[in-house]
Amino acid sequence: MSRCGMLAEIGGRVIATIVSDSHTFVKRLRATGFTEEQAEVIVDASRDALAQLVTKDDMRDALLATEQRIIIKIGAMIFVAVGIIIAVLKSPPW
Repeated sequence: MSRCGMLAEIGGRVIATIVSDSHTFVKRLRATGFTEEQAEVIVDASRDALAQLVTKDDMRDALLATEQRIIIKIGAMIFVAVGIIIAVLKSPPW
């Protein structure tokens, strides 16, 4: 089995292990045939990648904030448009 295959075999518990105990993760990688240096590089790279992940909650919060901004802008545009229409209708004919 290739080293990538060994890493994939560990895969299901990779995130939890990196977050909770990187030393344990290094030990597990070493046990599957990685050198100390390779294992540490994998743990560091995985930690960096995990730091950039976006959760469903993050996406939902960003979407709600965007929706609110759009609704406020559309409401403001409608308010201005109605004001312009009223002003035009009340103005004397040319």
